[in-house]
Order: sequence, then structure tokens, then C-alpha cells
Amino acid sequence: MIVFSRVSTVTEFILLSFPCSREIQVLLFVLFFVSYILTLMGNGAIVCAVKLDHRLHTPMYILLANFSFLEICYINTTVPNMLKNFLSETKTISFTACFFQFYFFFSMGITETFLLPLMAFDRYLAICRPLHYPNIMSSHFCMNLVALCWVTAFLCYPVPIYFITQLPFCGPNTIDHFVCDPGPLLALSCIPAPGIELSCSILSSLIIFISFFFILASYTLVLRAVLRVPSAAGRCKAFSTCGSHLAVVSLFYGSIMVMYISPTSGNAAGIQKIVTLFYSSVTPLINPLIYSLRNNDVKAALRKIHMCTKISQSK
Repeated sequence: MIVFSRVSTVTEFILLSFPCSREIQVLLFVLFFVSYILTLMGNGAIVCAVKLDHRLHTPMYILLANFSFLEICYINTTVPNMLKNFLSETKTISFTACFFQFYFFFSMGITETFLLPLMAFDRYLAICRPLHYPNIMSSHFCMNLVALCWVTAFLCYPVPIYFITQLPFCGPNTIDHFVCDPGPLLALSCIPAPGIELSCSILSSLIIFISFFFILASYTLVLRAVLRVPSAAGRCKAFSTCGSHLAVVSLFYGSIMVMYISPTSGNAAGIQKIVTLFYSSVTPLINPLIYSLRNNDVKAALRKIHMCTKISQSK
């Protein structure tokens, strides 16, 4: 439970988002609204495809469906409020809502850093331990691991957020960002809090580095196994199952490492906004395209759903 400090006199924050003229604000609203709808449709299509096609009820696609569902949840922590602020004159968010957004935004992000290594582990087992794969990675065991990722991720940040809420916020209350991020929030505290800032940086760094090196180790073993495959066709097939995941990993980890490996005060506000926008809004839009365009099973399932929809409409 989040307890708010009685010392704080600030009851709401102003999220500056992207300061510009009214016409540009409306243009940005349209652009991000279209992007938001396409993201929901793309990730929702993958979730539906996996759910409705029994051939995709395997650990690999169960993980993909959970990842797409996570992306839907992830963008809903930031984009709706950002869209509202584009058309709002005040651009305010309440003290409580700001910290709830902070909590869910980071919890979703940490869940993603846990799911991506799990997906890499699944590919390692499928390629390097194919005979043992059905026994180790059953659908039931896969769902248990996914649940563990979600629960663990949501337990990582309540304590840091609690300590940040205990800091005195006596003004100003303007956050030069479109989301309640720890860097801009800590900058508004009436007293410096280097200990909390360093703790958040260390926690973020540990989560990012450990999960990234786990992925790196998994794919190093996968690469060694693939290079031993005698036929070129076999190597191409093995690489194709990993290519989409590696592309998503590169996009996500490349952006969050820029943001959260070093203490937040070291990043300029403009860089913070651009990088945060990339991994919180752009990558969830791109990810369904990466997975669907490179995966024949997903494309076949989506075509099947499309055909069934057309048949039902014609009736």
C-alpha cells in the first residue's frame, strides 16, 4: 500500500509532455491516437490468433500471446493520459494518480524484462534440448513461469515508490515529461535524495543486466548449436525462429539501457522523453509486425481468423 507524506503540499503535478503550439498538439494527438489504435489491434490480433488456433497452443506461442497482452497493458499506463494532455489546457495529474502511473509503468516494464529472457530460454530448450523440450517446457509449466514473471515484477517497486512518496514536495510541481518518471519526480523534491536515486538506479541496472545477460547466454548456446547443424536449410530454420525475438530484444534493451543504467539525473529531459516514448509507445507498435511478418504460423492463424470473420459477416 502506498502511503503519502503529510509534509507534501503538492496535490497535483503538471506533465508538460511536448510543449508546442495548439496546432502541433492536435497533430500529435492524431498521430499518437492512430498509433495507439494500431498497437491495440496488432497485439490484440496476436492474442486472438493464439487463443483461437489450437495449433498455436504451445509454449512458444503462449509466451508470445502473453507478451502481446503485456504490450497492450503497457501502453495503457501512459498513452491515454498523454493523449488527454495533448488536448488539455491544464495538463494536470493528481499526486496519487502520478505515483500509481509510476508503479504500473515500471511494473509492466520489469515484467517485459522477465518475459523476454523466458522466451529466450524457451528457444534454447527447443533448439539445444529438442528431445527433452516437451517434458521440460510443458504448457502448464510455461504458464506457471509466466505467472511468476508477473508477480515478481509487481513486487519490485512498491518499496522504492513508498520512499519517494515520503519526500517533501512543496513546489514547483511541473514535470518536464509525459509520464511520471523517477528522475523528474526526484528533481521536484524539496530536499536532495541521492540515496533514493542511487537505489533506483542500482535496482534498475541489476534487473536489466541480469535479464540481458541471461538472454545473451541463451542465444550464445543457441548459436553454437545452430552452427553444428549440417544442412544450410536446417540452420536457416533455426535462425528464423529466433530472429524475431532478437529484433524485439535489441529494440527494447537498447532503449532502456540508455535511460536506466546510469542515475536519472545524468539524462537531459529531451533525451528522456524521446527514449521513453520509443520503448513505451513505438516498440509495442512495431513488435506485432516483427512477429507476424516473420512467423508463418502466426500469419496462417491471422488469415484463418480473417476468413472466418468474412464468412460470418456474409451470413
